[in-house]
Amino acid sequence: MTTTGEGRRDRRKRQTRATLSMTALRMVAEHGLDHVTVDEISEAAGVSPRTFFNYFTCKDEAVIGDAVVDEERLVARLAAVPAEVPAVATLRTAFAELVEDVQADRDLWCLRMRVVERNPALLSRLVTIGVRNERTITAAVAARLGLPDDHDYPALVAAVTGAALRTCLGQWARGDGARPLTALVEEAFATLAAGLPEPPRPRDPSPPPTLSDPGRLSHNQSEETP
Repeated sequence: MTTTGEGRRDRRKRQTRATLSMTALRMVAEHGLDHVTVDEISEAAGVSPRTFFNYFTCKDEAVIGDAVVDEERLVARLAAVPAEVPAVATLRTAFAELVEDVQADRDLWCLRMRVVERNPALLSRLVTIGVRNERTITAAVAARLGLPDDHDYPALVAAVTGAALRTCLGQWARGDGARPLTALVEEAFATLAAGLPEPPRPRDPSPPPTLSDPGRLSHNQSEETP
């Protein structure tokens, strides 16, 4: 997404980074993480390995791409939400732009999630990113509520909302983006705000015994007889 006031040089850097990330994703999806090198990614993207390392420290980082919450943007979004809005609803509003950006890049994100599922070694990097994101969110929520950084509540809110986003993203990607991510996130956050009520349980599909099934009736009756 183009940033207001972005110069030509910054735009070219952003485009180069996006090209490297997409190239890495496509190559790893086709050949597997262990069978793709930085040199091969760089050649396919039309840049040198030196240029690659100007943007990423390794191929794993290129595959995962930009998944870190922009702290300044998040804090600004949180500050724009009225103070009386509860924390979970506030974060849903603050995450709206992020969710819409991900949905707009459906092909990229669906491919990224499939690649991660097929290459478990990438999970550790995602976990590390998730921890960084949660710390950022924890600090932002604590500041909004006037609580100390070590208070349990901001950390809990950051953890459960982060888990909700990850769950929605995985479900969305497995469905190849058929259902809007925004709708999945809206439902998940509404469930959180309601206190995680249990969904209706499925009914037993087996029909009750009838007089036309005397064998089943007699079997049940014999089990009930002392």
